[in-house]
Amino acid sequence: MRRAPATNGAKRSSRVSVCHRRVTEGGRALRECTALGRCTAPDRQVKPALDLAGARGARSHGIACRLGGGDMRRRTFCAGGLAALGAASIPFHRALAADSGADIPAVGLDGRELTLKSADIQDLRAGLRGELITVAHPDYESARRLWNPAFDRHPSLIVRCAGAADVRRAVSFSGARGLLTAVRGGGHSVSGQSGCDRGLVIDLSRMRAVEVDPVAKLARVEAGALLGELDREALAFGLATPVGTVADTGVAGLTLGGGVGRLARKFGLTCDNLVAAELVTADGEWRRASATENADLLWALRGGGGNFGVVTSFTFRLHEVTPVMYGGNLQFPITGGREMLRSLGDIIAAAPDELYVDVAMGTAPENVRWLAFNVCYCGPSGEAERVVGPLRKLGKPREDTLAATPYDQLQGSGDLRGLSPLGAYGKGGLVYGITPALVDVMVGATESAPSDGLTMWLQHQGGAISRVLPKASAYFNRGASHNVGVFDSWQMSAADVERRTEWVRHTWTQIEPLTRGQYVNLAATDDRETRVHAAYGDNYPRLAALKKRYDPNNLFRLNANIKPA
Repeated sequence: MRRAPATNGAKRSSRVSVCHRRVTEGGRALRECTALGRCTAPDRQVKPALDLAGARGARSHGIACRLGGGDMRRRTFCAGGLAALGAASIPFHRALAADSGADIPAVGLDGRELTLKSADIQDLRAGLRGELITVAHPDYESARRLWNPAFDRHPSLIVRCAGAADVRRAVSFSGARGLLTAVRGGGHSVSGQSGCDRGLVIDLSRMRAVEVDPVAKLARVEAGALLGELDREALAFGLATPVGTVADTGVAGLTLGGGVGRLARKFGLTCDNLVAAELVTADGEWRRASATENADLLWALRGGGGNFGVVTSFTFRLHEVTPVMYGGNLQFPITGGREMLRSLGDIIAAAPDELYVDVAMGTAPENVRWLAFNVCYCGPSGEAERVVGPLRKLGKPREDTLAATPYDQLQGSGDLRGLSPLGAYGKGGLVYGITPALVDVMVGATESAPSDGLTMWLQHQGGAISRVLPKASAYFNRGASHNVGVFDSWQMSAADVERRTEWVRHTWTQIEPLTRGQYVNLAATDDRETRVHAAYGDNYPRLAALKKRYDPNNLFRLNANIKPA
């Protein structure tokens, strides 16, 4: 791993390296770290976490968990026994994974039937530092599972990559055969596109290193890392980059689609803070994208989704932040919700960039209907009560947790739950103000919703996000005040899934005419092609031309897909 470059002739700085693997010595586990957390969703014990707008009534406020310390120049953190097995165990797993020499059926990009020859599969396996998982592998069932269990994918091959060289081999293997290919970073794909049936999954989830250079104020993050891991490493140095609001979201997917969160109004989208990336394009070539190398690719990666290659690492600009901010939840009964939301629109129209107010409403067991504001103020502590005070006057909350709070607790940075036990389905878009018509539709839908687990949100944008020109990056819809979403979650396996997803679709038909533009990270697999175009706006022709240059056969298509020009 290279050290992030220092600037202004600074001395070599101390770094933090995060392996997120079990630490072993002679095959014996020395230590591992498991994160504990709790869910603050009203009357619920399991969070229906949706990033990047998230299931907004279900904020996770986790307990940060840390290992190591002292004056060590390099501290290693291990996050969960599901991270990675020790290197010594890999040959054993390979032996178990060896098949009987049979060919494997698969499917191509165009849906045609393919046969993967045993000799080719064995050659792929032999060239990997990581693992090749087939149906015969003892870990296949766990490896194929997605964060959203509503999608039950069965790939023919899973390449569990250990580094960029493995990614190159996997991409070359797929590209040469026209094999249906999915890419899994942190794995938090609500739409299920980090897996596929009868294709190949390039799994980056064990590439989770995070390295911070506090002098240069840069963080180099591997593509399998989660938001909570990045937050905790940067905050150890009083630094942060703006990321999403659900800690177990993957850094990769969030960044490539934009990245809206509590600090975005102050510091911009996550993708606005991306200064460089390393990726493997569809031809199997490794490339670096920065302001001076392949600048067109960097432009496309800032909001263009996973269309242009498999990013293996990201370099982010970091900002000085106070570790303790002001925030928490205000929760109200839905009664009076229309009046509160109309008044809120006036408050946030004059809000400073440092104030973020996330709106959520939904249902809970025993016919509870609720409205909540999730608040974060990152400005001067002496101004917090004055800035946040008007929110308390909107109504009489049944819960008020607003207080000086560590930022990592607001983020739930220790709450890295892994796979969700809840099936989920959602729709989303962008709005330009909290209008009376929007308020009436959202509150009315909450009042009449047929079951618990239903959530709608308005995620606060504007501020620094809106001051970047639409054509300065692939992320086009800079003027939106909020992204809006409709979301349902259910315990698997629910008998009424179709009824619940139909409620989301029906409610969205009422909200969609009030939207303009799409947010890539809210794209659903059943979105119309016009919705994809709406995400990229006037940038679509340039993106399509770059797609033709770097992925002319559309190998990377399981995303908010841009067709090659």
